[in-house]
Amino acid sequence: MVLGGIVSVQFGGALAAKLIETLGAPGTVALRLAMAVPILLLIARPSLRNRTKRDLLAVVAFGIVLGLMNLSFYLSLERLPLGVAVTIEFIGPLGLAAALSRKRRDLIAVAAAALGVVLVNGQELEAVDWVGIGFAALAGALWACYILLSAETGRRFAQLDGLALAMVVSALITVPIGITSAGAELLHWHSLTLGLAIALLSSVLPYSLETLALRRMKPAVFGILMSLEPAVGAIAGYLILDQRLTIIQLIGMACVVGASIAITRTPRSEAPDI
Repeated sequence: MVLGGIVSVQFGGALAAKLIETLGAPGTVALRLAMAVPILLLIARPSLRNRTKRDLLAVVAFGIVLGLMNLSFYLSLERLPLGVAVTIEFIGPLGLAAALSRKRRDLIAVAAAALGVVLVNGQELEAVDWVGIGFAALAGALWACYILLSAETGRRFAQLDGLALAMVVSALITVPIGITSAGAELLHWHSLTLGLAIALLSSVLPYSLETLALRRMKPAVFGILMSLEPAVGAIAGYLILDQRLTIIQLIGMACVVGASIAITRTPRSEAPDI
């Protein structure tokens, strides 16, 4: 399920990068969520009956993080190639996995991943797009929060109920911003067609698969199983966007993936519960 979600979300991200050229990041996020929410509500049919205050707080927090994570990542795609943005963003779940294991070897792996991020930028210091890197790093931090909150929401809500409600919260935050930013371009047939594809590939399929997977594994394990994200992102960027990475950038990406594999070798029984 996790691997299926990885492929889906990265190719959805490549399509989103094309739509961002027309709608901008806020408009693309808004259209994606506006189309994904009705589909998820139809599938899950969630109910708020007999829900505690803690349940609702978990859903609201999950929805806020989900919306901000998507917006931050799409803002990074305005400035960075998909493979580069995903590699930088990946530091979030990788750092989470290392923090949960608390082993010296894993801290060394995170340091190697940080070196990989430096290499994957592939530019002289004065040419670095710090704004793009900042958005990708913020998306990574929010991704780590997403893993924790998704697991918590999955424990409190049956099936996809929690995810569907969290997506409603995300849409309430991002759709007004997107409408203000993109305006009537949101209703163009080309935007609507791409938006539906992105909603399915980047929201409905991956989030559903990840939410179900997190019920069957610990957050630390989930975080380290995402090690293929940068590589799949680079492949999607090459196939759909013709984004070619240099040898140095590929070496940097390999450092990040290798760091994740090193952490994965930590025995599952040693990973503490949250």
